[in-house]
Amino acid sequence: MSRAKQYDREELLDRAVELFRRQGFNGTSTTELVEELGVNRKSMNAEFGSKQELFEATLERYSQKHLSIVLAPIEQPNAGVTAIRKAFASYASASEGPFRGRGCLMCNTAVERGPLDPGSRRYVTAYFERLTAGFGRALENARRAGDIDADADLDELASFLTTTLIGVAACVRAEAPVEQVQAASRVATSVLDAHAPGA
Repeated sequence: MSRAKQYDREELLDRAVELFRRQGFNGTSTTELVEELGVNRKSMNAEFGSKQELFEATLERYSQKHLSIVLAPIEQPNAGVTAIRKAFASYASASEGPFRGRGCLMCNTAVERGPLDPGSRRYVTAYFERLTAGFGRALENARRAGDIDADADLDELASFLTTTLIGVAACVRAEAPVEQVQAASRVATSVLDAHAPGA
């Protein structure tokens, strides 16, 4: 008869999220993972397989749990201009909170692992697509509400907002000056004013 697990898989993944977020994939050893997760190496390998497989499971957990919270403003069915501003303000506020120096695991992975391994690139690509789709829907709502000019190129705007938000997250990771990060977020969202009807 097999012994019942003495751990919760999702709790282990949440611990792994924070370790990989702080140190990245390459900067995290298997020994550190065992210590952080609080299980022995045999249990960790039995549950997740290799370090790469654990990392990909961590990215999946981050996407489902953490990103769903952060991206909630722009993924609401009625999201519009206010939601877009809120998303940028949320990322910018991280520059002076507990996420300073940690940033977004998915953005960190885009820089560290995206070009190097297909597993990480798959999650990074899905993240970019999710961001762009969220901004795109919010912009469409804003146009229907009369907040964005009818002639505005929403695809270009969504791509610009996606790229800029990723840049803001990278600055949070790099511990850029708070004022710089917040200024970048304000200027980024000022593009919405520039595309308002009659602007």
